[in-house]
Amino acid sequence: MISEVALAIIALSIGSEFVLDDLRKLGKSVVVITILEVVGAIGVVFALMYFVFGQPFAFSIVIASMSAATAPAATLLVIRQYRADGPVTRTLLPVAALDDVLGIIAFGVAMSVARLSAGSADASLGRMLLRPVLEIAGSLALGTVLGFVLAAVAKKAEDRDELQGMALGAIAVAAGLSNALGLSALLTNIMMGSILVNVMRHSIRVFGSVNDFASPVYVLFFTLAGASLDLRVLMSVGIMGIAYIFARAAGKILGAGVGARLTNAPETVTRYLGFTLLPQGGISVGLSVLVRQYLPDCAVAITTIIMFSVLVYEVSGPIFAKLALQKAGEIGGMDRDASPARQVESAAQKRETPAIAFDQG
Repeated sequence: MISEVALAIIALSIGSEFVLDDLRKLGKSVVVITILEVVGAIGVVFALMYFVFGQPFAFSIVIASMSAATAPAATLLVIRQYRADGPVTRTLLPVAALDDVLGIIAFGVAMSVARLSAGSADASLGRMLLRPVLEIAGSLALGTVLGFVLAAVAKKAEDRDELQGMALGAIAVAAGLSNALGLSALLTNIMMGSILVNVMRHSIRVFGSVNDFASPVYVLFFTLAGASLDLRVLMSVGIMGIAYIFARAAGKILGAGVGARLTNAPETVTRYLGFTLLPQGGISVGLSVLVRQYLPDCAVAITTIIMFSVLVYEVSGPIFAKLALQKAGEIGGMDRDASPARQVESAAQKRETPAIAFDQG
């Protein structure tokens, strides 16, 4: 339950980055970069597993699809701690959110194809391919409805405590309904945050009130995540697990760089964005549970490699993200930005959220 709450809060924060005015400026850049870094990771990992290690097609396509998703929590906390801002930071958050969407779609398609290739499918191809599409569409629709509801009731809040209660209640309802309906709680909360930030003028008050509550939840989340990783996994993955680590990183870095180059993104985005997209965590672990349920023949090997990957990337990912933001010159960017709009926003945030924990570091 703690993990679900933490991921839901993180998802809401990611949704707050989908400001339509900013997205119009980024335009196709975000979409192209996301597609290419997802395709890059899947393509490189699949080629490695299928052609180099000679693994079965079902194994190769499923584990390759699981390499697409990025765990945004660690990177988001790095950005907050170092108050980073700039082209890389502003591109990173929507890309991280979109690649989770594409990653879930890719996994659904890969699982369907894998089960068909293994002769274990119990439904037609069309029906199995439709399932992930319905999950994505349903999650986005539910998030849209709840976003408008939260925006309407939040305007009536009389004080900060009441606002916080409304926001946390909406997050809980979004996660609970998603689980009950077989939808993605992550996508639902991302969409709810996106709607809120675009239809509510002072939405920063809502996100700030949630941040005030989130710090101990984050601490518990990462502690439990670390406790669930068995270090004996390191002894069982062998050369294939280590190769997966490098292949996924290479695919994401190469794909993000090519996408940024094609869309004429700033040079810092081209050079450093890929290094901020390495963390892998909750989504991949959750998908591995589905693998055990629907593709048991490959489950042990896939789960072992994924857990090893999560261990490595959750430790090294934030380090690479911090170094990339530092090389891009965006550490402390929130404090250096002298634009009037940003100054007003920063001043409002300081007034509204005096106790955001990660700004104390």
